[in-house]
Amino acid sequence: MSSNSFSISTVRVKSQACDGMSQYGKCSKNSACACFHRAGTPSTSICTNRHAVTCSELAPCNRLTNNCSQPEHICVHDPQCRDIPVCYPVPSYNNQLCPPIARSDRIGHRICRLGKVKAYGKIDRMRLGSMDGVTVMPNIPANAKWNQNGVTVAGNGMQGSATNRMNNPGGLYVDDNQTVIIADTVNHRIIQWNKGDTNGQVVAGGNGQGNGFNLLSSPRDVLIEKETDTLIICDQGNRRVVQWSRRTGTTKGEILIDNIFCKGLAMDDQRYLYVSDMEKHEIKRYKLGDNIGIVVAGGNGKGVGVNQFNEAGYLFVDRQQTVYVSDENNHRIMKWNKGAKEGIVIAGGQGTGSALKQLFWPNGLIMDALGTLYIADRNNERVMRWSQGATQGTVVVGGHGRGTAANQFVGPVGLSFDQHGNLYVVDSLGSRVQRFSLV
Repeated sequence: MSSNSFSISTVRVKSQACDGMSQYGKCSKNSACACFHRAGTPSTSICTNRHAVTCSELAPCNRLTNNCSQPEHICVHDPQCRDIPVCYPVPSYNNQLCPPIARSDRIGHRICRLGKVKAYGKIDRMRLGSMDGVTVMPNIPANAKWNQNGVTVAGNGMQGSATNRMNNPGGLYVDDNQTVIIADTVNHRIIQWNKGDTNGQVVAGGNGQGNGFNLLSSPRDVLIEKETDTLIICDQGNRRVVQWSRRTGTTKGEILIDNIFCKGLAMDDQRYLYVSDMEKHEIKRYKLGDNIGIVVAGGNGKGVGVNQFNEAGYLFVDRQQTVYVSDENNHRIMKWNKGAKEGIVIAGGQGTGSALKQLFWPNGLIMDALGTLYIADRNNERVMRWSQGATQGTVVVGGHGRGTAANQFVGPVGLSFDQHGNLYVVDSLGSRVQRFSLV
């Protein structure tokens, strides 16, 4: 999608258009609906139910005409399922199923209406936004490259508790405004850096270490739940997951889940929360607000078997509710399909080392719309890209030894993309967050 000015366009279909929005962007009051880019008709998109079919049910479009032989189907791109145009169901009652929303978007000031879209300003060619708190996977080309020298956007590279410093930060979340929210682990707080700021703002904790409702103890990960405008925090030292309002003046949180030695957090598009438990070597899924979860990966004790973990760490969940897990002390990434009794090794698992087929204490991981994984390979001081089915990865950034130079890390941990496809890396022992610009 071009980042140049976007002109008024009309989509001649009897359904809600969402031109100028990102793939899978929120386009309706119904959170089950999402924006799909149409094939063969540049700059046009359609808003429809993103859960109507499974990937295996999608048939390819006619290669010559981009038409569909099935009634009430439209040829669209659905890169999370297939890398060729597919016929997606758009029923005649789609306008009722996906009622439109009039919105002034923070990025492009877009107004979405039935039948056509007016857009003003610039539209991003890539976007990693969120839908009701769910991370949307960006469309990043398979051959994408990033500037090898990062720019520090949070922290100043020195450990400390002042608001311009961090101490062993962990996971992070980057919102639509390029605001960076970080679990500042050893300072027992969540700290937020707005774009361009030299000092952060404490948005949870920061009152010392403790187990009171206004305190945190070694938080390891954080995400935003947009529907309630709250932070969800892995409060590891207190063995709990807490929820903290983002409203100004909030001084304490509330417990969502207790008795769990958590590390990683993720949320799917049905607002189920996934939490890793490093002591029980398992991932549990929770209905938001419930304290009792269901084991969806691991849970068979510590070990090297494909149904086991040895310290399950950070995780990622895709739209099929497939769970991807950093199996830290087994030095591998595991993929657990929904309902599976065992996982699949998809990266690493070849012992510790710095070869391209190896990982050494993997931590944060994210995925793009092509299904490519990006992994914080902590003890190798690098971020790896691992394509689907690959037997080895490629180095995206880092890999230049341990250090504090702009192209080095001292323990990379958390990963995220922003709306432009820029890569953010938490350099934990370097006490900073580095942004690597997409070239």
